[in-house]
Amino acid sequence: MKYIILLLSVCTLMGCESKKTNTSNTLDSYSLNIVYNVLVDAEGDNYEVFVMDMDGKNPKNITNLKGVEWTYYADGDKVYYISDKDTLHRYYFLYRMQPDGSEKIKVSNIRLADSWHSSRFKGKELIVRPHSSVDTAFYIIDTSGKVIKKLRPPFPYFSDPLFSPDGSQIVFRAAKAPFKRNEMFRDELYMMNDEGDSLRQLTFYPEGDTTAIWHNYKAGPPRWNTRENFISYHSFQEGKYSLFAVSPDGKRHWKLTDLKYSEGWHDWSPDGKYLAVEVFDKGQTQFHIGFMNWDTRDFSILTDTLYRYQQAPVFVKVPGS
Repeated sequence: MKYIILLLSVCTLMGCESKKTNTSNTLDSYSLNIVYNVLVDAEGDNYEVFVMDMDGKNPKNITNLKGVEWTYYADGDKVYYISDKDTLHRYYFLYRMQPDGSEKIKVSNIRLADSWHSSRFKGKELIVRPHSSVDTAFYIIDTSGKVIKKLRPPFPYFSDPLFSPDGSQIVFRAAKAPFKRNEMFRDELYMMNDEGDSLRQLTFYPEGDTTAIWHNYKAGPPRWNTRENFISYHSFQEGKYSLFAVSPDGKRHWKLTDLKYSEGWHDWSPDGKYLAVEVFDKGQTQFHIGFMNWDTRDFSILTDTLYRYQQAPVFVKVPGS
């Protein structure tokens, strides 16, 4: 989690506009929940994974562990999350569980970086980013944690890998400098095939935009809208975070949303009809989970102000639906 949290009233920050959506949580033949990350104890650096209905009802802590648990990905009805519960503080391994918090299983004994990840072939293989102390590579692993393949993009920094819908391509963030404070650091989205070949750059941060400072994303973790076949990401441009999109061939670029809030980590429902996105004020003093019907562009805020740090929403299938 890379944002600085200051604690102020949400009514001051967002004009008391927090609302529940009336959207049904039923999508064709199955239903969805939203899992997301919550800072429940700032002093103890305790982050938990929560789940709620797609209309924001019934929020529940499903990890209930000391330390740090973050989810960045779900496959079907399996929630993947990183946790430091079995080791040192912020020393992460990969786990999975059901959306109700049951059946927690350790997936891998590889120490992981704080990075998004994804899967292909109906969840049989995942792509993860090991911690730099382990290796400088992306690992493709099976569901038991066995390493199938190692890919080494030609950059000093790379993170947040995402498989294309057919599993043949990988889009990821990368920069030509290893650390954000390096003046040469500019994260962009790149794509390569699953052998690590045919590398190409997808995004190009506007040269004339000087509003971003060193820790702002130029290109945040990518997500794929399968219905309209575009890749989305958040970027700090013209003084605020917004969502942007690029076509998989890199030929088309456009601003995707124009909310009055800053917009960050996000996810698309499997059918591409719904967007879950973290929204926050410019000072980053209150984070909410927002929800948008992509057909109508109707937007609502799902979370209340009990917690001030609520981020990285991910859609997950309700088991048995």
